[in-house]
Amino acid sequence: MKITSKLVLFSFTSVLLLAACSGNGKKLNFNTFTVQQDRELGAQVAAEIDANQTEYPLLDSASNTEVYAYLYAMRDKILNSGNVVYKDEFPWRLRIIQDDSTLNAFCTPGGYIYVYTGLMRYLDSEDQLAGVLGHEIGHADLRHSTRQMTKSNSLSMLLAVLAGDRAMLQQLTSTIVNLKFSRNHETEADEASVRYLCPTDYNADAGAKFFEKIQAEGGAGQPEFLSTHPAPANRIENFKKVRTEMGCTGEQEYKNEHQRILSLLPR
Repeated sequence: MKITSKLVLFSFTSVLLLAACSGNGKKLNFNTFTVQQDRELGAQVAAEIDANQTEYPLLDSASNTEVYAYLYAMRDKILNSGNVVYKDEFPWRLRIIQDDSTLNAFCTPGGYIYVYTGLMRYLDSEDQLAGVLGHEIGHADLRHSTRQMTKSNSLSMLLAVLAGDRAMLQQLTSTIVNLKFSRNHETEADEASVRYLCPTDYNADAGAKFFEKIQAEGGAGQPEFLSTHPAPANRIENFKKVRTEMGCTGEQEYKNEHQRILSLLPR
């Protein structure tokens, strides 16, 4: 995507002069990037991912309508919770990556969501997948990627990407896909997951069940998309604590529907 020199200048000026803050309902967090820059960056990263079918083989949506409809409905239930700050500002486009060997999910800045089939198969129920989806949506909604870029002084990288530097875009795409968030960002995303699921009929702390499964398996093969800190035991406790504090009452797991959808995934 090409942009004019005026837009580059505007982007540069806005980064230098604006102190954009993003809120999670409890606190404000410094971010020198604008919401518009999150959208622009996310769109370019998503285009790069979509064009790289070797590394990111996307499951065709036209041939797998039921599978996509399942995830779309889950995503929309989260977005309609009333707790997603940028519900209307970000596109929240969702794609499935057909890779059964990878336990991963991620969301780019600006709300482009990717879920691996390996993660879908690993999870036992719909509410667990919704818990993970809420966690990833939380990272984008809280603008964690650009908050970390703010801390790491990545202004030159952003400007290069917005100006059309393909090599820099490829580097940034790999960075975002494999990004390791800070302890505070992981905790914020966990809490966002509970907050999003609380008004629904799902178990709002389903993310805790996911960590319980990891612990039961001795922590082997822990997915890349979740940091090892805070420790899983602490995260389980925090999920449940936040659910109790919010008074969430949902209890639905939808195991049968989850298993039915998994049977439709191509091998």
